[in-house]
Amino acid sequence: MTAVPQPTVAAPPRRVGGAGRVLTYFLLIVAALFFLIPIYLVFATALKTPESIELATAWYWPAQLNWASFSEAWDKVGGNMLNSLFLAVVATLLSALLGSLNGYALSKWRFRGANTLFALMLFGMFIPYQAVLIPLFQFIKALGLYGSIWGLILAHVVYGIPITTLIFRNFYADVPDALVEAATIDGAGFWEIYARVIFPISIPGFVVVIIWQFTQVWNEFLFAATLTNTGSQPVTYALSQLAGGQAVSWNLPMAGAILAALPTLLVYIVLGRYFVRGLLAGSVKG
Repeated sequence: MTAVPQPTVAAPPRRVGGAGRVLTYFLLIVAALFFLIPIYLVFATALKTPESIELATAWYWPAQLNWASFSEAWDKVGGNMLNSLFLAVVATLLSALLGSLNGYALSKWRFRGANTLFALMLFGMFIPYQAVLIPLFQFIKALGLYGSIWGLILAHVVYGIPITTLIFRNFYADVPDALVEAATIDGAGFWEIYARVIFPISIPGFVVVIIWQFTQVWNEFLFAATLTNTGSQPVTYALSQLAGGQAVSWNLPMAGAILAALPTLLVYIVLGRYFVRGLLAGSVKG
């Protein structure tokens, strides 16, 4: 008589004991405090008056809060923040849309040399800004865009295409080819398939690209310092001017840094929960 094999019962997961759990939370709290120390110093300095900022008392919380630092900082960098907002929004949307189209074409409309073209596009991710700064400056100037916000937008769009293409190509690799084939049989073309089939399911990919690209464009300094003039300079350049000179009121740069960090922080708060989900999309194949 043949014995019937018994199903294997998986062992229950091991639980961390009381001492191990306490140690884990302790290390996490220490790590969190370590990363929050600079933020504390920024806020403590921003809320002090200029005459009360000294090296000996740098870590002390101010006895009286000087909220006027933020209004003074806004008066100096408010216009530049609006420049940065326009720059980041336009450059992010354009590079996201172009990256989506590239990823769609490279993953669903395979053609001869597609892999080579994709590799060459990815090569652009590893070219440092400093290596292309002079030819980029000459190119922007030849187009008549030097000193304007549109020249800076063009630079960020072009530099953002490789990473946005990579993200969307991996994302669209998980989309079944049967959807595209069915739409093709129904008579849909390249643009109609993208608009009616691909684009509506691309929200997680766009969330990842928007968070990534918005942060990169907002925080960039080198292009901002070389491709713009006084009227179109973004907030990163304005912050560097707040800390310039021999006598610096350190409460103003710190308050300006807090104000400049708010837009990116807001983007992460609103879209952060979709970031990891979209980033992992396409990680199995593609």
